[in-house]
Amino acid sequence: MNITYIISDINKALAFEWIAQHLSNAEFKLSFILILQEPAALEQVLRQLNIPCQVLYYSSKKDLPNVFWRVCRQLRKTKPDAVHCHLLYGSLIGLTAAKLAGIKKRIYTRHHSDYHQRYFPKGIKWDKWCNKLATIIVAPSQAVQEVLTNYENVPVAKIKIIHHGFDLAYFENVSPARVATLKEKYNIGNHAPVVGVISRFTELKGIQYIIPAFQKFVSVYPDAVLMLFNANGDYKRQIIDQLAAIPAANYRLVPFETDLAAAYQLFHIFIQASTDRTIEAFGQTYVEALAAGVPSIFTLSGIAPDFVVDKRNAWVVPYKDSNAIYQRMEEMLMDYKIAKDIAKQGKKDVQEKFALNKMVKSLEELYARN
Repeated sequence: MNITYIISDINKALAFEWIAQHLSNAEFKLSFILILQEPAALEQVLRQLNIPCQVLYYSSKKDLPNVFWRVCRQLRKTKPDAVHCHLLYGSLIGLTAAKLAGIKKRIYTRHHSDYHQRYFPKGIKWDKWCNKLATIIVAPSQAVQEVLTNYENVPVAKIKIIHHGFDLAYFENVSPARVATLKEKYNIGNHAPVVGVISRFTELKGIQYIIPAFQKFVSVYPDAVLMLFNANGDYKRQIIDQLAAIPAANYRLVPFETDLAAAYQLFHIFIQASTDRTIEAFGQTYVEALAAGVPSIFTLSGIAPDFVVDKRNAWVVPYKDSNAIYQRMEEMLMDYKIAKDIAKQGKKDVQEKFALNKMVKSLEELYARN
């Protein structure tokens, strides 16, 4: 079967690199169409794997009609058995072009949950358009399926839940030299404990509830350091204002880091505090942190309600509760051996549920079914 992936506005995307490496085989021939505003690392990986890849650049929305017709021409030329579309323009353009090109199997993965209902109601019409054109919608979590069925009236039969899969060894096999490089890069020195957060600076990620918890924490542990990765977003000003209450020596802002597997190994505690059950579509950091063996504090959002159990594989806190986050941090450090044991169980659980081969097998079954 010939499968064309149509993806928009990505740069480095390990998930698609892993799919390209493991799915393209004797039964499935992959090709990619990338809709981008700037060059992406994914393109180079695909070239190295000798996987056909067409890159279509746009500088503004006015360029998108031309991109659309180019996608139409490409699909009419190659006539894939199925398209699998990802992200906003990839899905809008890809599904519409595939319909016009007569491609009967049109799949898209819903990478957001109820974001448009909450923050951008005009976007609901785009979601409904994609839902209508798709013959199959991949939901990465139960939360996304609930949004599709309860808010957007998508028939359950049209939805397939496929959890994101991970090359879990990527997060386990990290050399001490890589960790030492990052410790020096970010001037960690003898700072401990290190509290890690990997979230864009947007309101829905709940970083504004982590910072007051850390402010209390650092008064007890004056050598603690808070590391905020992906430190950019529309809520950055508010977060910077909050950080003014913490000594500058006790936090690090990291806009971008390529070696996140090594970054996780810096952390004694990891926190993900998204503000609502359906605000996340999946939340890769839930899986990544546990795959890396880091004792973690979570709110139950996205994929977390599907597998996280308090004090079995992580610590669970209520939404928007700085005091609860602080109390859990204290509790973890009071007996860090227990914290590590719970993290070990977390690693076992993600290995069972989110191994890459499970996702690949599910995708193969999805593409092959009538």
